[in-house]
Amino acid sequence: MTAATRLPQAAARATVGTGHAACHHGEILQGVFLDERRRSVHALVTLPMNGPGSTARFARRPGSPPDEVTVVPDGRTKARAAAVLAVRECAALRDTDPCGGELTLTGDLPVGLGMGSSTSDVIATVRAVADSWGLRLPPETIARIAVRAEGASDPLMHGSGPLLFAQREGRVLEVLGSALPPAVVVGCLLAGGAPVDTLSLPDLPTPHHDDDLAAYAHLRRMLCRAVADADTALLGRVSTASARLRQRVLRHKEFPTLTGIADRTGAVGVQVAHSGNVAGILFDPRTPGLRDRLRRCTRALSREGCAPTRTFTT
Repeated sequence: MTAATRLPQAAARATVGTGHAACHHGEILQGVFLDERRRSVHALVTLPMNGPGSTARFARRPGSPPDEVTVVPDGRTKARAAAVLAVRECAALRDTDPCGGELTLTGDLPVGLGMGSSTSDVIATVRAVADSWGLRLPPETIARIAVRAEGASDPLMHGSGPLLFAQREGRVLEVLGSALPPAVVVGCLLAGGAPVDTLSLPDLPTPHHDDDLAAYAHLRRMLCRAVADADTALLGRVSTASARLRQRVLRHKEFPTLTGIADRTGAVGVQVAHSGNVAGILFDPRTPGLRDRLRRCTRALSREGCAPTRTFTT
């Protein structure tokens, strides 16, 4: 869908709208890649996760100034910025005057762990504002608004399919396929679960070297092959290699512990949020004795101080 969809007339007359957005579990791959014009672009591939997310409710106040948007709870400045932008977008599409309103956000997402909490808030907000105007905005429009509101965005507005997404430009560089290879992920927290100011992190040491471009181009090709062949082992190799490269920025002291536990329990690799403290150990669901391996992995993470969080599947 590349154009806004007008909902039924009854929805168009409503002044209250709702929206929801899921989260993710960090990245499978993140680095610098060449786009279709041979420019080096920062981009990522997220690991989608069902369950936690953000829900937004937006109540329009007709006749109020368009910048007069209140937010509950306080402090959700990115969501508020997205609401103001979405109001202007939707009013223009409806050819009417924009107005402010009240935004209410609910959800169970931890903040600052690299799970896309702010993007989830922003997407849910944009969807709620659009719903209050009787519209459904296309993912490309939501991405544009999200980048303007946040400075960078995860590709949650595009659903759960694997995409190479330029997070600071809000555009898809490549659709890698319909789904990631099947994997079971044992999630955990690094650094005691301390939050991270994700926008304060550099993408990579600069300037970018040809070696970086070559390394990430190779991982991009490997991931495409893993998706095409549903190759979980290759997915694990890509994710581990990407996390190891990202160690130049994050320097997680627990990284050798994660890879050691993965090796001892027969996992295919590790996965680390490239801008946060959430991480996971990846298993092939077809591995013999999987339940025992998952239990051993969880116990080992607990012993090493990497608090296990949840086990889920791709």
